[in-house]
Formats: sequence, structure tokens, C-alpha cells
Amino acid sequence: MPAIESARALLKNAKNIAVLTGAGISAESGIPTFRGASGLWKQFRPEELATPEAFARDPQTVWEWYHWRRKLIAGAKPNAGHLALARLEQGIPEFTLVTQNVDGLHQAAGSKAVLELHGSIWTVRCTQCPHEWMDRGTAEGRQLLYCRCGALARPGVVWFGEVLPPDIWREAEEAVKSCDLLLVIGTSAVVYPAAGLVPLARSSGARVMEINIERSPIANIIDLQLTGQAGHLLPELVEE
Repeated sequence: MPAIESARALLKNAKNIAVLTGAGISAESGIPTFRGASGLWKQFRPEELATPEAFARDPQTVWEWYHWRRKLIAGAKPNAGHLALARLEQGIPEFTLVTQNVDGLHQAAGSKAVLELHGSIWTVRCTQCPHEWMDRGTAEGRQLLYCRCGALARPGVVWFGEVLPPDIWREAEEAVKSCDLLLVIGTSAVVYPAAGLVPLARSSGARVMEINIERSPIANIIDLQLTGQAGHLLPELVEE
């Protein structure tokens, strides 16, 4: 049976689906990935821009980089892959979308049950008090953001060296342990703990299907791999 037909059969029989997405799905909307051939980490050093130490050392530079990324993301639109996942959610009794992306494109496409493992680039968090808020600004230049308490604010994303939000991670684990099908889409599958969700689903009895433009490190533990862009493959699967 051709892989595409096998994929349709898996989707058709699934009653509880979990999805894990990475930067690859948003790359089709024009947002640079971090680890590809032209990824952001080829141009920037993570320890200079995406760590608590970097922010403590030079918040100005860190915020300038995030304002640049915000402007880039603000100009992007959900692609056919994002839209197909939103449609899939409407037809599945139990559905959870776990994403490593911080761009909010899944929600913009209409997805409701979204768990953002690495936070949101549109969230701002105080460095002194518990206050968090949404900020859709895309200011460039030398603009720092401050909390209502007067303290400096930081981007509400998970940086290198920080733990994932415990409640979000717990929900993600429960989703993959209870699903009968896990879709892994556009992720390098090398960033932990998120990459650990794949073997967790497998050990819990779920089938695992991957959609990626190239072979990934999880290829030897999955049931089915579709090679290609999510924006092409997902609409075909979901409409069927």
C-alpha cells in the first residue's frame, strides 16, 4: 500500500490524535528555522540572545532581536498545513496540538487545543513580579519593555537553560500517552524534552506518523513517514 494511503487509513481510524509540530511547518510561512541549512543559529549564537544570562548582560540587544523576530512573524500568515490541522481538530473526538513554535500561527489558523511548550513570542513577562501580558508590538530600534510595577520585562519564551512550563508539559505528556495516533510534523526531533514525546507515545501504544522534508532521528521508531512539505501533504490527508 502506498504511504499516502496508509496515512489516510491511520487518520481515518484514529479517535484520539496528538500532534507535535516544530519549526518546519512555520518555515512554509516564511519564518526561518533555527537548525536548518540557513537557520537562525547559523547566524546568531544562542548564548548571546536566548539565555537568561544574555538578557541579564544585555537586555537591549536581546529585545532588539526579539522585536526583529516579532516583525518577521507579524508579516507571516498560516499556511495550508496550519489550516489543515485546524480542520482536522474539528473532526476528531480527542485532539491536542503540542507545538515547539512560539509564533502563534496555529491559533491564527483556528486551532483551539494548542499547548505551547516554548511559550509565545507575543507574551511578555515581568522579571520581578508574576505579571504576564500579551503584547503584539513589533517595535524596532532600542525599545525595552517594562511591567506595570516598573521592573524590566522579558520575552515570554523558554530560553536555553530554562525548564518548560510544568503544567503545559504535564498536559503534553498526558496527550501523547492517551492518543492512538501521534503526528510529528516539521521538527528536527533533537530538542529535548520535546523530542521525548515521540518514544513516550510509542511506549504507550500509539501509532506514530511523521511528515518532514527529510529523514529525522526518529525515523527508526515511527510507523510511517511521509517526505515532503506539510502544506502539501496535510491538506490532501485531511480533505480525504
